[in-house]
Formats: sequence, structure tokens, C-alpha cells
Amino acid sequence: MERYDAVVVGGGVSGAAFAWQCARAGKKVLLLEREPRLGGCLHSQRTSAGYWYELGAHTCYNSYAGFIELLEGAGLKGRLLPRAKVPFALLKDGQLHPLTPGGVLKLLDLWELARSLPAAFTAKKDGQTMYGYYSRLFGRRNYDRVMGPLFSAVPSQSADPIPADMLFKKRSRRKDVLRSFTLDGGLQTVVDAAARTAGVEVATGAPARTVEKTPAGWAVVTEDGRRFEAPVLALATPPSAAAALLQAAQPELAGKLASIKMSGIETVGVVVEAARLKVPPVAGIVPIDDAFFSAVSRDTVPDPRLRGFAFHFRPQGLPLEQKLERIARVLGVARADLSEVVEKRGLMPSPVLGHEQVVADIDRLLAGGTLAITGNYFGGLAIEDCVQRSKEEFGRVGKA
Repeated sequence: MERYDAVVVGGGVSGAAFAWQCARAGKKVLLLEREPRLGGCLHSQRTSAGYWYELGAHTCYNSYAGFIELLEGAGLKGRLLPRAKVPFALLKDGQLHPLTPGGVLKLLDLWELARSLPAAFTAKKDGQTMYGYYSRLFGRRNYDRVMGPLFSAVPSQSADPIPADMLFKKRSRRKDVLRSFTLDGGLQTVVDAAARTAGVEVATGAPARTVEKTPAGWAVVTEDGRRFEAPVLALATPPSAAAALLQAAQPELAGKLASIKMSGIETVGVVVEAARLKVPPVAGIVPIDDAFFSAVSRDTVPDPRLRGFAFHFRPQGLPLEQKLERIARVLGVARADLSEVVEKRGLMPSPVLGHEQVVADIDRLLAGGTLAITGNYFGGLAIEDCVQRSKEEFGRVGKA
């Protein structure tokens, strides 16, 4: 048995942010991650030659105050890189078009849009789904044909049932930081650096099997039989995984967590020699009615020789080769031109109306204890929402 001041299960940005908060408060913390790598949804795929591109989250903004605090604390502010101003592209009928306001306007039924615009003065997001709110603003046909696919590209799932106040948020901006940025080496660099903070011990390839309540706090037992105890436990996993771990120790809380819907996401990353591509530089590709929700590109940090892409496919079980054939057609290259192929499967929260009450119930059941739960399914889906939730949870349990 090994003892710590805190044990964190889950080595994504939420878990790393919580562990960093512990370490800077002088605590000894263990960060457990079931996969061989840290990062979770921050996944900067790196080739043996040093080229990198993002398989997961790809952009941060100067409105991400908590995330900026984390990267500053990890000594990374000097490694910020601006994102080149290249456009997104819209894929429609086999053709790529610059995704500009004017380009989107050409796809809309202007008569329906004109009839719907007065709703902009009265419509409120509270209690509305993305579909309910934005179909009023643009018209139902415009939403179904154009705006729905554009919105769905953001969470890589159908945006229709997501509460309208969760997906896009206004936040205050820091003027001393680039408006939109990434980092030299990719966004995963932040998680890696946070995990190297003095006081943080990391164990990768260590799936948690059970969680137990003890007189002095909590115990976590891993699949290989190791036991770790601490007065504070933080679960930074998908809600389904947290629910499974807590089923015996906190059944009511586990039930609330299990009620949160999740969607699968199937990502395929490829690298192509720049000379073989006729597609102009793009930040990403958003299709209308296709097998994938979106694709993001490394073109925002240009490389003279290589271009990297991550395609986020709908979870419909397509074989990898079929996905690669589709990628090749979209990019206008031969299948043999796709190198450094990597496939990743993950989960994303799919919040629906009533999610706010589920979160309130979770917080009620956590109140007064030393169990923290964090992730991208509380205030929102963005990186900043993850970091802020971890900061708030540490503020609640960190004095134990």
C-alpha cells in the first residue's frame, strides 16, 4: 500500500489540472492513467521525425483564463504559437469551398432566413436545445441543410439535442495573450508539463479497478493489484467510468453519473507530403452530409514539407480502409499518399436538456466530502471548462 495526499484517476487535461493544483499547494499527488500516454482529449500525435498534429482539441483562446494559468504555471507561456489565418473549408457535393460568412450565406434559403431573423430579438437560449434555438434564428430547413452540420462539427456529434447555452460561451479575454493559439509541440505539451510538476507522480498503463471509502479517506486499487490511499480522491474520467468505480462506495452518485449520455468518436489521423496535395491550406474541413463530422488540419502551424489531418468520423463502424479511402478522395490524393496513419476511439459527453439539474445533484452529493469529480461534462465541453471545473473542485476539497 502506498499513501499520498491525493490520488487522481484520469490523466487528461482535467486530471492533470487537478494534480497541478494539488502540487502547487505542496501536496504529494498520484496521477493514474489507464492508457500508455497522458492527455486524453488533448492528443498531439508526434512522428519519429518530430512532426506533430492534433487528434483531439486543437485550438485555445485568450479567453481561456484557467488554461492560461495552467500553462504559465508549467512554464510554457514562451512556447505559445499563433495560429495562421487560414480558412475552414466547406465540403459540399464533392467540392471544397472557403467557409466564410458569404459562402455560408449562399447556401441558405434567404427568404426563410428573412422570415426567421425577427426571432433574434426575442429568442432566449435558456431551456432550449441547439436545434430549438438556432432553427428559430435561421429557419428549420436552413438549420437542417447547413447550420446543423456546421454546429455538429464543433463537438463531433449531432449538436441538435445539446443545451444551447453549453456549446458557445462568452468569456473575458486576456490582451497579453495571442487571441487564438497552440503550443510548440501541440496542446498535449501542457498536460505533459503539468505532470512533471514537483510533487506529481505519474503511473500510466494503470487502469483503476475499484474505489473504496476508508476511515482516512479513499483507496484506489488498480488492475494489477496495487493499492493507493489518500484523504482526497479525484475522478477525472468519463462519467460512465466514474460511475462504475463508485457503484459500491457511492451508489446514488454513481447512478447520477451513469445517466449522462455519451457519444463515441472515431478519429483517423494521416500525414501527407505537402507537394502531393492540391488542396490549399485549411484550418479544417466541415462536410454537409458525409461519413465524418469534421476534419482539422495542422496547416494553422505551417510546415514546408508535411501536412497533417485528423478526420472525426461518425461512430458507424466503418472499417479503417474505408475511412482512409474517403480521406484520400476528400484530399484528392491516392490512398498510398497517406502516411503515419493512426486510429483513435474515444467518448464525448452528449448533454441534453435537464443536464444542469444532473450536475446540481452530483454537486449536492459531493458536498462536504473529499471526493472530487471533474471533466468536460459539467459547465461545458471546452478545454477551459475542464480546467475551471478542476480548479473549483480543488478549492472545495484541497484543504483535507
